[in-house]
Amino acid sequence: MANGLVDTEFIPVESEHSSMSAAIGASAAGARSLTATSSCGLAYMWEELYIAASNRLPLALALVNRALSGPININCDHSDSMGARDAGWIQIYAENNQEAYDNMVQAYRISEHKNVRLPIMICQDGFITSHAVENIELLEDEEVKNFVGEYEPENYLLNPDCPMAVGPYSITDYYMEAKRNQAEGMKHVSKVVLDVAKEFAALSGREYGLFEEYCMEDAETAVVMIGSAAGTTKDAIDRLRAEGKKVGLIKIRLFRPFPADEIAEALSHVKAVAVMDRAEGYTNHGGPLGADVMAALFRARSQAFAVNYIYGLGGRDVRVEDMEGVFETLDQIVKTGDAGETYRYLGIRE
Repeated sequence: MANGLVDTEFIPVESEHSSMSAAIGASAAGARSLTATSSCGLAYMWEELYIAASNRLPLALALVNRALSGPININCDHSDSMGARDAGWIQIYAENNQEAYDNMVQAYRISEHKNVRLPIMICQDGFITSHAVENIELLEDEEVKNFVGEYEPENYLLNPDCPMAVGPYSITDYYMEAKRNQAEGMKHVSKVVLDVAKEFAALSGREYGLFEEYCMEDAETAVVMIGSAAGTTKDAIDRLRAEGKKVGLIKIRLFRPFPADEIAEALSHVKAVAVMDRAEGYTNHGGPLGADVMAALFRARSQAFAVNYIYGLGGRDVRVEDMEGVFETLDQIVKTGDAGETYRYLGIRE
């Protein structure tokens, strides 16, 4: 901006609440807007997150996933974004810095699509990726500019030919229809994500879907998870595959909307699955990802055993050996025919 390379306005604000408010105002006025935050900063935006979604504003938020207080902790888990999972935002997660970069390039194409028109949250693991030094492949600026394209809003505050109100009071006669309107936009997200990913693959050679399947073709046991620990799990799978064990991984990329049918289909042939949550749901029976995956399996009438692990809270290390232990537990479940306690913690001092 300072060098004049982009026609962009930087708005200094005093808090994350004001940051999201400014992004909402800019988006409503017809501009592309972007902000970034982490942890308690996202919590400070809470009120505005719902406003951005209900106004169908295609703005973007870069979120570095970190634990929420208290006790005070600045390291990685997913409690911040999981707390906002039902705010009406699209949520896409990255395993590493390459994916975080690629997801951001695709973000506006997804959120601005005429059938979607919803805000998008691009998430990556705090410190593990955000403060890591990692080689990535960058696209040329002109390639990215052409891929993203010019923003052409249909309705915006500064359009003199179409007077409109943003954020009006909605009485009971209209509020429910507004919520249904948001839900209709969400129904189109999965297809748009796949369409944009196909175009991005043609540009970059890097392919993306709603989730990644790793060694799932003949897997008898599998892990489902989000974020950087998927890389650790891939190493564990490679070790176990070398021993002849049929293990696999599903790494969620698109968490909201949740691709329930597709995940159930990908798990249709497994005998046991462990769903890994880097956030506690305080439901006494598991975390948010566990709830979604198990609901998907139930609706698909899956016969697979399923357990839900809470892991990695507050940046707790997840080792290859830890994930090997998870697969060993799944083997025992298959052998005994008993899932036992389905709500578990991994790597905790009891």
